[in-house]
Parts: sequence; C-alpha cells; structure tokens
Amino acid sequence: MMRFFSGQHTIGILGGGQLGKMLLNITRQWDIRTKVMDPSDQSPCKISCNQFVQANLMDYDAVIKFGEDLDILTIEIENVNTDALLVLENQGVRVYPQAAILKIIQNKCRQKEFYIKNKIPTASYQLFESKELLKDAVARGFVSFPFVWKSESMGYDGYGVKIVRSNQDLENINEGACMAEDLVSIDKELGVIVCRSYKGETQTYPCVEMEFHPEANQVEYVLSPARISKPIAEKARKVALSVSKAFKHVGLLAVELFLTKEGEILVNEVAPRPHNSGHYSIEASYTSQF
Repeated sequence: MMRFFSGQHTIGILGGGQLGKMLLNITRQWDIRTKVMDPSDQSPCKISCNQFVQANLMDYDAVIKFGEDLDILTIEIENVNTDALLVLENQGVRVYPQAAILKIIQNKCRQKEFYIKNKIPTASYQLFESKELLKDAVARGFVSFPFVWKSESMGYDGYGVKIVRSNQDLENINEGACMAEDLVSIDKELGVIVCRSYKGETQTYPCVEMEFHPEANQVEYVLSPARISKPIAEKARKVALSVSKAFKHVGLLAVELFLTKEGEILVNEVAPRPHNSGHYSIEASYTSQF
C-alpha cells in the first residue's frame, strides 16, 4: 500500500498556470512525483512541483526532451506541440488526452468539422482561410451581421472570439484562418464535465450554468445545479456523453453548451482538461475534477 502512495512514477504537466497549481495540490497530498513545463519563470506551479522546466510549450524539441523520462504526460492548456506528443506516445509515454484528439480540439475549425462529421448538434458556420476572404464573403452577402468570429487557433480564455456586428468590428478581428458562426439565440450557457477512463468508463459532473463577463468573455460565475429542468439537464448530459464517445478521450472533457431559447442543446466547444466550470467541485464534490 505504501508503494501506491509513494510510487516512483512521474507525471508531467505541460502548462504551469492556475489549473496546474490546483492539480498539484492533489498530487502533493498523494505524494505523486510531478514535473512541470511552462514558458514563464513566474509560473504558479514552479514552487509546488518536484521538477520545473522553463520552455516554450510549442517548441518540438523542448516537449520531446521534457517527456522522454515520464510515465504519464498531461496538459493544463491546449496550446502545446502535438507533433511532439505523437512521437512521445510512439515511444511508450502515456499521453492523456491523446495527441490526435488534442490536435483536433486545439483547432476550432477542425473541432467544428468533427462535430458535423459525428452528427453532434452545433451552431451553423462557414470556414475561411483568411480575414480577407471573410471580408469578401460579407461584402458579397454570403455572411450577414451579426455573427461570431472565431480564430482557427490559439484561442483561450475568451481570446480569439468576438461578436462581429459591423464593418468596423470586422476590421478589428485578427488575421488568419477563422470561422464565421451563426449568432444563436442563447437562453443559457451550460457545461458538463465528462470523466473517461482508458477502459472507456464514463462519469459526469452535474450540468452547471455559466455566466460570462460581457467584455472579457471569461467565466465569471458558475451555478450548480443549473437553473434548468431535469429533462433539459439530462439532454445536456446525453449530448456531452455523445461528444466524449466520439472523441474516445482519456481524462476530463469539459463540454460547453448553448441552451437556445427554442430549447435546443448545441455544443459550443470543448476543453480536454480541468476547466473553470468545474472549480466548484473542489468544495462541492467528494472527488473534485482534479
């Protein structure tokens, strides 16, 4: 029994922010060895892990070197080098979430196409390879205001997402590949966190309601349970489980959902890691998301 709590296995975490720090609070209690990589020497995880490496998370060589001596490698942020993770998987490192899944999720356009392919309900959208092509589509009447602009990559905590209501708004979006998503009639924004083991066993946390800051577009309040009927909560749970089943991920999958005013449940996006919508579980649940 002592070997279980004081094992020699090392878990690596790519990203050393607040989510990593919360995870380390648990690994310290269980005496699990940890190694963290983050680009900042002011990383919140720096003082809590057994070993800290300062390096760019998108640096292929740095990620390979970081992961070679690990037993398990996980993330607390999606923007990491997935090509390196694929190589580490082939070398026998257990990478959760799996690299191929992460490669889909970290690209919003690819993620959206995945939902359509797997018949998962989501808002209608159009993809564009550049800002100029999107502007041309608006000028030609193929895209109408208002719509939601989402950057293809590097979107995180509200970055890379804007509601575009005018040509002035359109001028202010970033360059690069993107999507124009229909602005749906949202009643509430919901979240369901699915936990999935490597054997395919699944459990879910209760459906929560999220309130976002109107400008920062970040979760400001999480209400649990959500102020919705039991049938709607069960519908949201089933949609979240269908997303988890399609990805076949290992670990956590936070599924962000729209409840429309017409009563539809649509998938907005997912995060394959601990999530702000699950922080309440630290005090509210016997087993928290961490």
